[in-house]
Amino acid sequence: MDERVNAGPIMSVNRSGGSIAAPLRILLVDDDAQRGAMLERTLSEAGHRVVAQASGTDDLLDHVRAHGPDMIIVDVSSPNRDMLEHMRHVSREQARPIVMFVDDTDEAMAVEAVKAGVTSYVVDGLSPARVKPIMNVAIARFRALQELRDELDKARATLVERKLVERAKGILMAQRGLSEEDAYRALRKLAMDKGKRLAEIAEQVIAISDLLAPPKA
Repeated sequence: MDERVNAGPIMSVNRSGGSIAAPLRILLVDDDAQRGAMLERTLSEAGHRVVAQASGTDDLLDHVRAHGPDMIIVDVSSPNRDMLEHMRHVSREQARPIVMFVDDTDEAMAVEAVKAGVTSYVVDGLSPARVKPIMNVAIARFRALQELRDELDKARATLVERKLVERAKGILMAQRGLSEEDAYRALRKLAMDKGKRLAEIAEQVIAISDLLAPPKA
């Protein structure tokens, strides 16, 4: 099952792009202790809390599972393939907004970072004054992407359910000589009587039909 829904509570963003004040729990990834301390101080002054720090070689998914951050902030000179793979695992299983500050410009790496789930990829390193607006934009983007993914998942689920109902109708039409409309009515009535969704009843009809079907030669 897709676990992207486990996104955790994060700051709301209003229509104008501004943020509604709320403390965020941050997972900070930085191999430079001095730079990491500066960023943690900046975040603390903004009312947020660094719940864990990790290095670029750590398994980020383990940290996300252990600490449940609302956002991941990465500050590195240049990301490597292993780090991006860790981010890809997080995005697949425990999606969070990810902000990455880098010193080096690498268009190919930027593309790979976005594919791995990085919400905001910021070149030219970290400036304390830029942190808050960049975080707000990252959250807004993350929310928008999550909504699109949710809509796509719902559309896929609806299509699957529709196919189940169509197949179940076909079984009733073939085995009981019903019209398409009567077959649908029979499925809907059974669903109402059982207090179940139409797709569930359709799935049961298909399962029983498969069970009773003569074995193939």
